[in-house]
Amino acid sequence: MNNDNQNESDETIQLQKFEEQAEQLIQSLEKVKFMGSKVEIVKYQNFWCRAQGLKSILHYQYHFKARDSDIIIGSLPKSGTTWLKSLIFTIVNRLNPDHHPFKQNSPLLSHNPHELVYFLENGVYGGNPKLPTPLQLQQLPTNSPRLLSTHLPYASFPESIKSSSSCKIVYIARNPFDTFVSQWHWHSKLINNWGGDPEFELPTMEDYFEDFCLGKFPVGPYFDHVIEFWKQSVKQPNKVLFLKYEDLKGDYAVLNLKKLAEFVGFPFSNQEESEGVINDIMELCCINNLKELEVNKSGFMHKLIENKYYFRKGEVGDWTNHFTPSMVERIENLIQENFRDIDLSFKMQ
Repeated sequence: MNNDNQNESDETIQLQKFEEQAEQLIQSLEKVKFMGSKVEIVKYQNFWCRAQGLKSILHYQYHFKARDSDIIIGSLPKSGTTWLKSLIFTIVNRLNPDHHPFKQNSPLLSHNPHELVYFLENGVYGGNPKLPTPLQLQQLPTNSPRLLSTHLPYASFPESIKSSSSCKIVYIARNPFDTFVSQWHWHSKLINNWGGDPEFELPTMEDYFEDFCLGKFPVGPYFDHVIEFWKQSVKQPNKVLFLKYEDLKGDYAVLNLKKLAEFVGFPFSNQEESEGVINDIMELCCINNLKELEVNKSGFMHKLIENKYYFRKGEVGDWTNHFTPSMVERIENLIQENFRDIDLSFKMQ
């Protein structure tokens, strides 16, 4: 047997062994039915994830090697991930001759943002055909940053991201009220695509609210996720940037976009500022513009998720149209309990 065949055989054996170990791990973990459906979520490393997606997470954790030039976006689902991807992609590529001027030639005009900034556990290692394979990811040019994203909690990041590389991590957090509402709409669309029963009757928003408060949703709990990234941003300000969804939409949007550009190594020049480049980027990447693009009105990111699912309202304070007084009180109590000893707060409306 020649070396190539031997290497291929060894890799096949290692993969089979990995798959067996992953299956044993899945069987050993605590499980619950998500939203009362047939879809199982399991508790792994103190967060919840779909049982069917855990193998992809394990592959990502064990095999991904970060580069010093990588830019990693971290977030909870429905916290502004799509928006932040479009912003970072445009900031990094705004002077790319193939894309310039970006208002007319940006790939965002013909590609969903998730095709341009690659999800790791749900995409690259999850076999999404619209994203590169792990091998193709490794072979991307080293002279420009790879733009990548993940929903995993910080504690579950591969060590190559956390400690053995100087890659940058940008985390976006959204207030828990609006995060809950957006997740409810998102999961309600996807639950049957994940392997549920077509006749399954969705629980009410109030019923799902209990699971949210207990942290029993994919990559929950909410507060553990947000607080750990906030703490890391305080501990490692040159490595982790903590952004608030609400601040990117409010009076400090320009200031925060400048901070973001500087953090990822692509600061705006004085000339760009005077020419209105920052406002042009904000206009290109705003939800009202992205959701009206044909690419985001039709088609699929992969077989489970229609592109249009990624764009709903994008408003701050939409929760006021959904919450009952008892739900408000419950979240306010959780905020007080979890943020009591740290300097973290959110704009709620």
